[in-house]
Amino acid sequence: MADKLVLAYSGGLDTSVAVRWIKERYGYDVVTLTADLGNAGDLGVIAQRARAAGAIAAHVADVREEFLRDFAFRALQAGAIYQGAYPLATALGRPLIARLLVEAAHAEGATAVAHGCTGKGNDQVRFDVSVGALAPHLKVIAPAREWGMTREEEIDYAARHGIPVPVTKSKPFSTDENLWGRSIESGVLEDPWQEPPEEAYQWTKPVAQTPDKPRYVEIRFEQGTPLAVDGEDLSPVALVQHLDEAAGEHGVGRIDHIEDRLVGIKSREIYEAPAATVLMAAHRALEAMVLTKDQLRFKEVVAREYAQLVYDGLWFSRQREDLQAYVESTQRFVTGAVRVKLSKGQATVVGRQSPYSLYQTALATYGKGDLFDQSASPGFIHIWGLSTRTQARVQEKNPRPQK
Repeated sequence: MADKLVLAYSGGLDTSVAVRWIKERYGYDVVTLTADLGNAGDLGVIAQRARAAGAIAAHVADVREEFLRDFAFRALQAGAIYQGAYPLATALGRPLIARLLVEAAHAEGATAVAHGCTGKGNDQVRFDVSVGALAPHLKVIAPAREWGMTREEEIDYAARHGIPVPVTKSKPFSTDENLWGRSIESGVLEDPWQEPPEEAYQWTKPVAQTPDKPRYVEIRFEQGTPLAVDGEDLSPVALVQHLDEAAGEHGVGRIDHIEDRLVGIKSREIYEAPAATVLMAAHRALEAMVLTKDQLRFKEVVAREYAQLVYDGLWFSRQREDLQAYVESTQRFVTGAVRVKLSKGQATVVGRQSPYSLYQTALATYGKGDLFDQSASPGFIHIWGLSTRTQARVQEKNPRPQK
């Protein structure tokens, strides 16, 4: 009896060909796992395609709520945006799929898992490292790193072996998507001087076609988690879908970025992330109201480190878990509402309120009702500037020796 292997199966060309190729090359009986993070389409059709390709079993899992709750919203609370541009949509999905692979392997008694990533991108690292962190005894196979086939050769391979694949002609772009965002690359996008053609986008309207009248959305957060839009409580999936539609209609969420991949390559990446863009802006504005200056300054450091760890495939590292504990502590009072204006490709925060607001009108105002004691300022300034004055006095008398 052959050993079993669990393959992360999207239903596309690469993973459909991989089912047969793995059996031929390694002799494994292949079990497929398809995870719906908001990108899978008809799970029943995908399972049928997997079995038709030669899988002995095909598992499917709708994990959209879990993906948003336990991965995307945690990154939102952290303020994690890679290199100041990328909201980490694909990078956040991979560790969840890796965990599902490991769970399926245990349930099936499999000795190996596989994915369809190439040897040039980041996702191979995210899968391999995540599986290694959760189940170091499992072997990881990546057919696309080994077989050396072009896309056309894969199509021919599928035709020779009667493998059903949803491909009849080459696509202009390579895409990946989930509820948190959509990534687009290759084709004409590989020339960083060229403006992305409009057909690269699916979720967002070009600014010229957006409504002239702005739309306002009010988002309510509790402890850093978005729970409601315009006064209506929504599930994570419904909330993100609602904001995707609203923001996309106004052209919000397009990102054109030269990115440093983990493998040492600079690549030109196009992203669409309407909901993530709006939620990140709203969450940042609410934090500015309820966190102190010191908390905000240090949290920026944490956000950069957190984003780097996620991008680099280290979601299951102790470092990320330790940072998560700090992030969760900062979110205890990030509760309130934020009003965002959507207009001509921009998401602009125009209002915020919180029962834990550190903004006090009586202290901030220059008008009637000002309670700030201005007579205390000279003494404060004297002490605050003491070290600077001392250094200036001493080192002016004793200038640095000339070389």
